[in-house]
Amino acid sequence: MTSRILTCAAWPYANGPRHIGHVSGFAVPADVFSRYQRMAGNDVLMVSGTDEHGTAIQVKADSEGLTARQTADKYHQIIVEDLQGLGLSYDLYTRTTTLNHRAVVQALFSALHRNGYVVAKTQMGAISPSTGRTLADRYIEGTCPLCGYDGARGDQCDNCGRQLDPSDLINPHSRIDDEVPVFVETEHFFLDLPALAEQLQAWLATRTDWRPNVIRFSEQFAKELQPRAITRDLDWGVPVPLEGWSDAAMKRIYVWFDAVIGYLSASIEWARRSGNPDAWRDYWTGGGAGSYYFMGKDNITFHTVIWPGILLGANGQGSRGGSPSAFGELDLPTEIVSSEFLTMSGSKFSSSRNKVIYVRDFLAEFGPDALRYYIAVAGPENQDTDFTWDEFVRRTNYELANEWGNLVNRSISMAHKNVGAIPAAAELFDIDRALLDSCRAAYGTIGELLGRARFKQAISEAMRIVSLANKYISDCEPWKLKADPERRDTVLHVALQAVQDCNTLLTPFLPHSAQKVFDALGGEGVWAAQPQIVTVDEDDAPSYPVLTGDYTVEQARWESRPVAVGTPLAKPSPIFAKLDEKLGATGPSWAPVLAG
Repeated sequence: MTSRILTCAAWPYANGPRHIGHVSGFAVPADVFSRYQRMAGNDVLMVSGTDEHGTAIQVKADSEGLTARQTADKYHQIIVEDLQGLGLSYDLYTRTTTLNHRAVVQALFSALHRNGYVVAKTQMGAISPSTGRTLADRYIEGTCPLCGYDGARGDQCDNCGRQLDPSDLINPHSRIDDEVPVFVETEHFFLDLPALAEQLQAWLATRTDWRPNVIRFSEQFAKELQPRAITRDLDWGVPVPLEGWSDAAMKRIYVWFDAVIGYLSASIEWARRSGNPDAWRDYWTGGGAGSYYFMGKDNITFHTVIWPGILLGANGQGSRGGSPSAFGELDLPTEIVSSEFLTMSGSKFSSSRNKVIYVRDFLAEFGPDALRYYIAVAGPENQDTDFTWDEFVRRTNYELANEWGNLVNRSISMAHKNVGAIPAAAELFDIDRALLDSCRAAYGTIGELLGRARFKQAISEAMRIVSLANKYISDCEPWKLKADPERRDTVLHVALQAVQDCNTLLTPFLPHSAQKVFDALGGEGVWAAQPQIVTVDEDDAPSYPVLTGDYTVEQARWESRPVAVGTPLAKPSPIFAKLDEKLGATGPSWAPVLAG
């Protein structure tokens, strides 16, 4: 039975190119999940886009002598190209500066306000003394007054998980320039989270199968809910759709509120561009779809508490009641799939601190699948994980090249040399049946793991099957069977069947090399479809690039297919090139290993 799956990948900021720490949390896991779900026959909608409003964009614009819009345009283009290079199979990757997004954000704001979950109040706002601009909460750091953690942000403490205001911090300072902010009284609208607390806590109590870190952060956060500001003193963002506010030059909707609504606005934009404007409802209303949100751990509570709170309030389902927004009653998330941090020498990846490996540089030298593999097998799925060039070289050489690449190469090479095509099998021995049974059983095991977003276990199991296939060839020694061509051909047939099965099992992780293996086995057409960059238009607004694709054309299915006997085979080329071992000690010139 076909299921509907909504995959929501977190929205990267348009304040610079993406580094590998970014894509290890939101991008690659979301794509692996979506590719598997499509292969399993499910109806998938994968959406996201570039987060282009707020202080971060203005700060970057100032540093480069650009306007905020020019900065958003510049980095949206770069990010789209990077994500396309990684092979991320978005149905729509868009941006938050569209008129569509503005309209959806304003509609949800208006519903929350009408239902009584948005209230006006004054607060102490943080201002940069040198520029006079509001400092976003996440641009202020200091010591947490509750647990003493030195490095808490102005919106929450990542150590204890509690919600904070910038003025709560001990010794607050700006992450931009280390200035001490000035706090002034200002009026803003707040999301009244306490009026949604009972419903949120009851809903969270049903989320028993989430990752432990997600449950822990969320439950703690939900116990101590406070009203949260959803407007800011800025001139770059979505205008507040209320009389007396909509024309205010320095009042805009806060970027965090704007960004989480992007999942809905991107789905609505996708539906309109697909020719069926109501198609988004199949993924958002009526409980007919599973919705999975992918992000790093610093975004957990925005998606487990605040975004569900927005949905509950807009649905009229909080303690104050109310009526649904113009979009109807919207479904709450099924699961929040959060990763920990990918670090370098124990420190979080940071462009500002020169601890960074940009996706673009990585792809240019090593290609997408080596990075996708590393993130899946050695990434920060359950705990912070340190990226080292030594580990990357080891994984690439000994697992991708020696294990998987060598299995493909020697199986096809021997069949090409001895038969010129995929040979037929004669009588199967126990050793043959054992390998084929292991391959078939792996679909259920790995599919169950991928369905639960357990990527590290899933790819480890796939590589275990690769190892079994390599051992089978070594044990059977087909190169010694020239005097028994029937047995030789049977062994090669079984080996090629294992290669085809392993390629299917690895396709969600390694879609680019999976296409090469499919071609090497004599396949024709698209095995694993790739996203395309398309320039689109919007009424009375500039055109812009999006990432999209037609994934219905791909042949990849989550099932074992018999190899086609008689299919001609050519001499194969290596799927993965081995890296110079010295790279592990030095790193590449654009990201060298630093002494000490």
